[in-house]
Amino acid sequence: MAILTVNIDNERDLPVLKEILNRFGLKYKVEKQATDSAVLYDRFKETFKEINDWEAGRVNLQSSKEALAEIESELNRGV
Repeated sequence: MAILTVNIDNERDLPVLKEILNRFGLKYKVEKQATDSAVLYDRFKETFKEINDWEAGRVNLQSSKEALAEIESELNRGV
């Protein structure tokens, strides 16, 4: 068995490629990559949800020292 990975830049080509694979009786899986803007949007959406939950008293925020330590930890992972 062999695995073929193809990056498709033009989404309009996908249906044609899927039809070709179907006609050959090949199994395939389509994975869509999130764009940077989609990832950023999801993070902002989650952040605003957390702010609304805090304002409504549903969550308690961590101390500023804990928050800074967490941010520094995230930044150090990328190094």
